[in-house]
Amino acid sequence: MADLIASLRTAEGMWIGWRRMERTGLKQAQEARSPLFERTHRFRSYSSWLVPGLIQTYGYTEAVLRAVQRRRVEVDDVGEAVTARMERQRVLYEGGRQFAFLIEESVLRNGLCGADALIGQLGHLLTVGSLPNVSLGVVPMRPDRSRMPVEGFWIFDAEQVNVELVSGYLTITQPSEVGAYADTFAELAELAVYGASARALITGAMDSLG
Repeated sequence: MADLIASLRTAEGMWIGWRRMERTGLKQAQEARSPLFERTHRFRSYSSWLVPGLIQTYGYTEAVLRAVQRRRVEVDDVGEAVTARMERQRVLYEGGRQFAFLIEESVLRNGLCGADALIGQLGHLLTVGSLPNVSLGVVPMRPDRSRMPVEGFWIFDAEQVNVELVSGYLTITQPSEVGAYADTFAELAELAVYGASARALITGAMDSLG
């Protein structure tokens, strides 16, 4: 019975619905993730639809969280939630951490924030991508890919994966499943371009918006 109860608690902890997570507002949901970011040393993030939160600008974050609040959260604490996310970004500049970000090229051209804010966000990507502890890869759009886009996910060290779904927030800690996401990240990383080639895609998107 004890083993069964423990297994049930683990299963329940793997998934939490947005309504439950955000019932007191978006600020608390943002702050709840901070301890995980504080204790992680190696971050891997893949996004097929938005710029990852750790490298978002204030204006981009505000537009994203405002859209979330309008869709599913009764409490309006967007300003405080944006501040909490901005505060979390300090881990980028603290020693001993490594970051690998992969984004689909479509992320550079889609947004909720309008052209001006998106141009500012793309400029910020150029800045963040130059940090010595950050790898920024862009997966180009092409008709003959060997690996199609998947759901966005974060890998924290080699211990945990988090995935944001339509209905809720998924936490994965089973080693074989964490390994599956790590393998997927590696496959997508092989499709990405980096350095000058990535910057060319970003600046190209900025020119098209301008």
